[in-house]
Amino acid sequence: MKKLGVLFITVLLISCHAGVKKEDLNKLNGYWEIKQVKLVGGETKDYKVNETIDYFELKDNVGFRQKVMPQFDGKFRTNGIKENIKILEKQNNFFIEYNTFYGKWQEEIIELADSTLVLKNKDNLEYTYKKFKPFSLK
Repeated sequence: MKKLGVLFITVLLISCHAGVKKEDLNKLNGYWEIKQVKLVGGETKDYKVNETIDYFELKDNVGFRQKVMPQFDGKFRTNGIKENIKILEKQNNFFIEYNTFYGKWQEEIIELADSTLVLKNKDNLEYTYKKFKPFSLK
């Protein structure tokens, strides 16, 4: 009986996990701030303050990611380096493929909502981002 209960709960949890939908991919556009990294052993590292944030620009599943530094006047500084990206779909999962002069790699999109982004790399590290909110001195 216990095995049946565990199986039922497992199926329920899996069916409740909506996953990333193709129509949600445009939510990747914009400024994202790292919030937390979940390590392989389950430990987490929280980020309270970030000097740089990630800017994603995507159109028709192709675009770029760029590190930017927010300024108090609402503008952003950057070193001008952009990582080319494209979205790949494999077995109903979506991946961001990065391509630079130095290498090529992928991260799986685990979650993508209006204010949350979770990416997992090949080393099974999970990066949780939140939408960046500009500084306000008012």
